[in-house]
Amino acid sequence: MSKQIVTFALGSNLGNRLLYLDTALRSLQENGFDIKRKSRVWETAPWGKLNQPRFLNMCVLAETTIACKNMLSIVKAIECKIGRKETEKWGEREIDIDIIFVDDKIFENNNLSIPHKLAHERAFVLRPLAEIAPDMLHPQLNKTVKELLEALPEEKMEWIMKL
Repeated sequence: MSKQIVTFALGSNLGNRLLYLDTALRSLQENGFDIKRKSRVWETAPWGKLNQPRFLNMCVLAETTIACKNMLSIVKAIECKIGRKETEKWGEREIDIDIIFVDDKIFENNNLSIPHKLAHERAFVLRPLAEIAPDMLHPQLNKTVKELLEALPEEKMEWIMKL
């Protein structure tokens, strides 16, 4: 299979959040995702379920030859190894790794939707992604990451550091 570009959104709001993000980055690299670009780390309010600790979020762009249908099992294994426990939807978590885009592919099965179904509604995904891929086109909405971010209401987010 030829190389393709995959973008991930990473988040953590439990424990040593920076350590979990750093461990996720190293684990992605060790499992077939050659990381080419990383955003800064942003501290953000929770989304979906508001009564929980603030998140650290970031996005990465990587090259891989792994097929879309195989990516999710690799990502879930990384999350499990790092210590993620199953909780309620949008609940607290040690690490969350979401696949946002894979090139301009549209892929869907029972467990995975590419592009990510809610990415265009989430500033905590779009702002860090706009740092590393502002002109990336959403293949269904036909808008760039930058355009999608500009369409959202302003949300207070603070960048923390670069990993």
